[in-house]
Amino acid sequence: MRPVEIACDESGSEGENLLGGETDVFAHAGVRLTPEEAAACVREIRARIGSPAEEYKANHLLRAKHRAVLEWLLAPDGPLAGRGHVHLTDKTFFAVRAAVDLLAEDGTDAMARTLHRTGPAAFGAARWEFALTAFTSVLRLKPRRGVTTSPPEFFALVDELAAVPGEAGEIVGRFRGGGERVAAYRARLASDPSLVPVLDPLVPAVIHTVRHWSTGDTPVAVIHDEQLALTAERVLQLKATLGPRLADVRFVDSRSDARVQIADFLAGVARRIASDQLNDRGDPGLTTLLKSFADADSVWDGPVG
Repeated sequence: MRPVEIACDESGSEGENLLGGETDVFAHAGVRLTPEEAAACVREIRARIGSPAEEYKANHLLRAKHRAVLEWLLAPDGPLAGRGHVHLTDKTFFAVRAAVDLLAEDGTDAMARTLHRTGPAAFGAARWEFALTAFTSVLRLKPRRGVTTSPPEFFALVDELAAVPGEAGEIVGRFRGGGERVAAYRARLASDPSLVPVLDPLVPAVIHTVRHWSTGDTPVAVIHDEQLALTAERVLQLKATLGPRLADVRFVDSRSDARVQIADFLAGVARRIASDQLNDRGDPGLTTLLKSFADADSVWDGPVG
């Protein structure tokens, strides 16, 4: 069967830097449009916005004076209705879930959600963020900006947090037995270039995107904006994971493919709308419009959109 071509782009990618970065949400978008449909959509956006900029980005659509254009793009009867999809990742929750999955024996998604919700109050927001940052540091072979935490230092912190009464302390107490799993993971990461880092949300998001569009027996050919994190080894890993669902992965410059430019628009506006919602400054109208695009299996603690 001939594969369906899905154009993809992301917004908020900072690799394994999940905390203390520029963004708190990662968004990966895929659109199913023909080149002609995408070009027409870009022309219409340019005509409605009227900016002389050579290349439009999501920020153009997010300006208050262009609210009507953004609403048109995301509307139930708009050009992306049924043709766009976004997988969202709350980076902090992603880090918590990674910690539970790797460190807690028999860790569950429910356990991660409980820890995510109760951790800041139980340990103090600053101390909890420090603990999560220490966890991400332990799992990275090349810590960002020289920030390092050794495994012994991290597990000493685990002992301190585990002494705090309540559900959060009990869950963190399960991390005490994770030392060997951390060592094994670091060894695999150092020796296997195809291994997907557990702290990088990009590859899981691509997997969800392909699964969304590969309905029935229809395989997907991904056309993705150039992305250094999607190395040849990781593309092979994607194909091994997805099997016949993934027919091909091809990289292009978004400026040369209108479909990828539309995916860039969708990822960028979705990330901003979701981030505003996450930080209790959400716009109800835009949040409602986002619902029809958001993946139900996004890495999100609560309703998406």
